[in-house]
Amino acid sequence: MLLGDLGADVIKVERPGTGDDTRAWGPPWRDGVSTYYLALNRNKRSVALDLADAGDRALARALAARADVLIESFRPGLMVSWGLDGDALRGVNPRLVSCSVTAFGSGERAAGMPGYDFLLQAMGGLMSVTGEADGRPLKTGAAVVDLICGLLATIGIQAALAERVETGRGRHVEVSLMDSALTALLNQGTAWVAGGVVPSRRGNRHPSIVPYETYEASDRPFAVATGNDRLFARLCEAVGLPELPADPRFATNEARVANVAALADLLDDVFRREPADHWVAVLRAASVPVGPINRVDEAFALAAELGMEPTTAAHRVPLVAPPLRLDGERPEVRLPPPELDEHGDEIRAWLRG
Repeated sequence: MLLGDLGADVIKVERPGTGDDTRAWGPPWRDGVSTYYLALNRNKRSVALDLADAGDRALARALAARADVLIESFRPGLMVSWGLDGDALRGVNPRLVSCSVTAFGSGERAAGMPGYDFLLQAMGGLMSVTGEADGRPLKTGAAVVDLICGLLATIGIQAALAERVETGRGRHVEVSLMDSALTALLNQGTAWVAGGVVPSRRGNRHPSIVPYETYEASDRPFAVATGNDRLFARLCEAVGLPELPADPRFATNEARVANVAALADLLDDVFRREPADHWVAVLRAASVPVGPINRVDEAFALAAELGMEPTTAAHRVPLVAPPLRLDGERPEVRLPPPELDEHGDEIRAWLRG
């Protein structure tokens, strides 16, 4: 989808009859179409091919022979068995960039291990660091492993296309959900790899930055993010606790991390005296990073207020707008998410022509 946003003609090859699994992932629905499917499929054309059928496999090969990029997410080895892997196809199309998206890599042990975002959040460590300290492990509220995997694949494909300008040949790009999950751990991953510390769940508290969490106002919680001593001093001055930066327990970030609970008690005692909107206004006036905890509808409303135009429409289908801007303009949504095999006849005719 991101490559389509950037101008690529994307042909989505789907299973006849059912198509992309996300077509059935609902509710919610929009005009009978899964909103999950709508989220992922703008700027694509759809053709239904049964890759277990020799005739449809021949059409798939013909499609790859004309393509710049081939992306697949089958279990390792399946494309090889069909003769549709990148190495085989580069025999007829040397400029082809191929990309495999796998769950656990292409090693022998990984071949029989299917994966979904939820499983990789569990198996890749993310759930172990998400949730309250004394509560159950939790997944994030969105499919972040899938998202990061798609972003990494896009980056790898673009790098291979750039190299092709010089070499005239394509390359094979591989990215796995497991690698993506480990990448998503960021500092939590290097805490273990470089520091020998196994991270744990801390709720909304950051393991290495304080104060950097949610606090309780009189009506609801809100978020504060002070990433250095200067911002901490501003926070303390704004809320009427100017003595705290000189307190040895809180004078440095390392000290604040060690005494996070004591600091939270002091701040919460002040914050509970006024509603969240009051503290957001006070801290923003002091140039302290702060914000309310918005619902999804409130987040889109805020983006609209900021002039970000977060939504768009493609043939009357409301969609989240492409996230990039080029010279200040978002890419055009040229095509709405397609119906199954919507472009099948024109694509088959083109391939047979």
